[in-house]
Amino acid sequence: MVRFGDLNFEEIAQYTQVDCLAVVPTGCTEQQGPHLPVDFDTWFVERVCVAAAEKAQQAFSLDVLVFPAMPFGPTPEHRGFGFGFIDLPQRLHEQVVMAVLNSIADQGFRRIVIWRGCGQHVLEQVVESFNHIHQGCAYTFLPDIPYHDIWMKVGNPMTPGGHADSFATAIAMHLRPESVRDEKIIDPQSDPVDWDDPDLDFSQYSRTGVIGDPTQATAELGDALWQAVVLRVAEIYKTLAETPSTDIGL
Repeated sequence: MVRFGDLNFEEIAQYTQVDCLAVVPTGCTEQQGPHLPVDFDTWFVERVCVAAAEKAQQAFSLDVLVFPAMPFGPTPEHRGFGFGFIDLPQRLHEQVVMAVLNSIADQGFRRIVIWRGCGQHVLEQVVESFNHIHQGCAYTFLPDIPYHDIWMKVGNPMTPGGHADSFATAIAMHLRPESVRDEKIIDPQSDPVDWDDPDLDFSQYSRTGVIGDPTQATAELGDALWQAVVLRVAEIYKTLAETPSTDIGL
């Protein structure tokens, strides 16, 4: 088993004895254009983390335990669409994440990974603070998300993306086809986004909520993307699990 929620407390205690990698998926609830459900990011991040944990166990004999995905986070850039969001203030989100990390460390997990399901999750200060407080006892990693690089290799690099795009849509078509409103997949001709804008508002760039072009998605492409994502995330788990303890102060 690789899901924290599937175990009882005695079984969880055994995982702390093998220096298990604890993975915390952070999801969110926000509009995903007219063709995908608002839980896509939360569903996808947990699905990825679990599949990669199973892959890492099979391919690399790693012990990885995936915690339940956190379904809410800061989503102010989606408020302009009026519906479909749960927006946590940034400070509250940081406090919740810190409380989760502290609880995991209190149980004896020493290597923790935050795997972000939303590119707008800014958690560097939380991780830095946690690692300072728990120095010598526990360490949290905040790896970069490899999805763009995978799209550039597996998909069409000329297809614009950003949100509810062909990457996300293809994955959903492959793994969760019943959730996709195929008749609503259109190219919204969205404008280029200033991702560094502190007051980012997607409604200023796209009338549909989609950033990029989702029309290139197919289930076959989703299958290829999914296989590449799972393998790459499993490899990242392996790298983090094998990082020398001296390098992270453990």
